Amino acid sequence: MLVIAHRGVSSELPENTLPAFERAIEIGADYVELDVHADRDGRLVVTHEPPRTGRDYPTLEAALDLMRGRIGVMAELKTPNRYRRHNVVARTVELLGPDDALVCFQRAALEEARSLRPGLRTVQHVGFAVSIRGARGAWAAGFYDARVTRRGIRAAQALGLVPLVYTVNDEWRMRELETAGAAGIFTDRPATALRIFRADPL
Repeated sequence: MLVIAHRGVSSELPENTLPAFERAIEIGADYVELDVHADRDGRLVVTHEPPRTGRDYPTLEAALDLMRGRIGVMAELKTPNRYRRHNVVARTVELLGPDDALVCFQRAALEEARSLRPGLRTVQHVGFAVSIRGARGAWAAGFYDARVTRRGIRAAQALGLVPLVYTVNDEWRMRELETAGAAGIFTDRPATALRIFRADPL
């Protein structure tokens, strides 16, 4: 089971911050998931909500520099069509390392990414605007926990997609999803997931 630290170890530290990412490395998570927007000046910044003027956010470059070679990164592009003038897809793809993945709800952004960099791992969130079949071509399908079913997981597997589920924080649900065939979970509590699925983290 892949343990993906949702916005870092966000149960312990402020989400989408360098300390939260560092903590995920310390405990041995497989990936850090982070959110990417473009600010008014076109900088790629890490934040879940749209950037606000006067707020200080980590840049994507700084976050990736911190984690490169230490942990995989799943970078989620938030509404990339809103930032088309800033060329966010191509710029993000260029920055990602060989062990990283690009995540998005918008299929067109992931198709663009794969055309720019064949072989890049992409995670297509499904169940809203994109069906499981619509995720073909991606490495993985991301399911919303409240809507995922065993049938959906099996359908993803049949298409060669790795089934991932977000955001899972209850221990019983983590175990249930493992039994259902999920291959990874996004969680605010990666230490809990690691305790369940592997040896106790530090």
